[in-house]
Formats: sequence, structure tokens, C-alpha cells
Amino acid sequence: MLVFLLMSVCVVMAIVPDPKKKKKVTTTPTTATTTTTTTKHTTSTKKNTGKSSSTSKWKHIDYFHEGLAEVQDTNDKYGYIDKTGKLVIPCQWKGAAGFSEGLARVQDDNGKYGYIDKTGQLVIPCQWNFANPFYESLAAVEDTYDKWGFIDKTGKIVIPCKWKRADSFHEGLAPVKDTYGKWGFVDKTGQVVLPSKWSLAWSFSEGLASVMDATGKWGYIDKTGKLVISCRWNNVFPFRNGRAEVLDSNGKYVYIDKTGKVVK
Repeated sequence: MLVFLLMSVCVVMAIVPDPKKKKKVTTTPTTATTTTTTTKHTTSTKKNTGKSSSTSKWKHIDYFHEGLAEVQDTNDKYGYIDKTGKLVIPCQWKGAAGFSEGLARVQDDNGKYGYIDKTGQLVIPCQWNFANPFYESLAAVEDTYDKWGFIDKTGKIVIPCKWKRADSFHEGLAPVKDTYGKWGFVDKTGQVVLPSKWSLAWSFSEGLASVMDATGKWGYIDKTGKLVISCRWNNVFPFRNGRAEVLDSNGKYVYIDKTGKVVK
């Protein structure tokens, strides 16, 4: 009888879990996708350099642009490193973006945007509600009245801030949104050369720009404003090497040529 009791106690002790041991939890990592717009359509080119391998001291490190990459330190401030991993522009900014045409957009502690050069010098004061990178020597900026215009590399306003929204210049033209919510295109003098008639429009690439009609479908116009590829696509990319990726009505991405024909 005593032997039986001892064996029973051993069995109970064996099945009681140790409260100091925590159950191992396995999680499945997710993959985040970064885009420059809220849809798959983007006017930005793909990143052309890899990230630095020296990431241990940074909370965040972005891709290299023109030889420098923005990094975020443990105090949530941004600066820039070179390709050796050396910090060449101190981490002092609330926000920062990649260099474009020798200048980079930065955000100060008041939430305003300006531009620095590659020495870290603030060459255009932080005074804008928002600012885009420089393309073709001009940058789209938003003023304190929520209006958009364009500045040159000295910070001078060359196209007045009067638009509800504006995007970057490509191939001499930039898309702008008027007070009625319609998009058209201006040249570098600020003159409207393609009328504001589209629900949305993106920059030109290889002579064509994607535009959205009132039904939410996408097509392409040329620089005369002629609709050369009808608005029948659910989503689109800019043309690259004579082809553009588009989303058809079946939810499938395909490639088209400049006549709108589906190609392999």
C-alpha cells in the first residue's frame, strides 16, 4: 500500500507544470511593402542601391541615393551616412528623405520642410508644410495656406502656390490639381498646357502620362493631351523601355505597349 501511494505522488508531481517555465510562442513574420503612393501606381523609379550592412546602431536605415543614405538614431533623429557607414551629416532632423539633384528634403522639430546639401548645410529654410524632391531643377512645395507651387534650388518660388496639389516635373511638364479637384499639366513657366479635366494624373514617362477618368479607369495621354490609350485599366504603372504594367478588369497585371496592345 505504501509503495502504491508513493508511486501516485510521483505521477502527480510529474504532470504538474513548472510555473517558472514560460510556454514558447512562435510568431510568423509579416512582410511590409513600401510604396510612394497609396496605389500600386507610382512615378518613382525602383531603388538602385542596396541598404548599408552597418545597421546595428540605427533604428532605421534607408537606401542610398547619390552616395548617401538617411538613418534614424535611437533618439529618433535623422542624419546621413556614406557607403562606408560613416555618419557624414549629423542626426538632427525630425524627418529626412533621399538626395535628388544634390539636395535632400528634411523636416525640423516644428514639422516644417526645407532642403540641405551634401555637406549638411540648410540651403533652403524649413518653411513648407510639405515638399517633394527636386526633379528637373524644380520641387513642388506646399505653403502654409495648403496651396502648392514650385521652387528652384535657391528656394525662390518660380510657380506661385495656387494649386490644391502638385507633383514633380518630368519631361518638362508637371501634373497639378485645380480648385475644382481636376488634374492637368503645367510647363516650367506655370502655364497650363494640358487642361485640368482628369480625376487624377501622374507624371510623364517616355512621352506618355497616365490619367484617370471620372469612372476611375486609367489610360494614357501624350504631350498634346490626346488620349492615346483609352481609360480601361484598373491601375497602371509608368512606361519603361516601351512597356507599362497595367491591371486589367480580371484583376490580372499585364504589360502593354504604347498602342495599348497587351504584350508578353
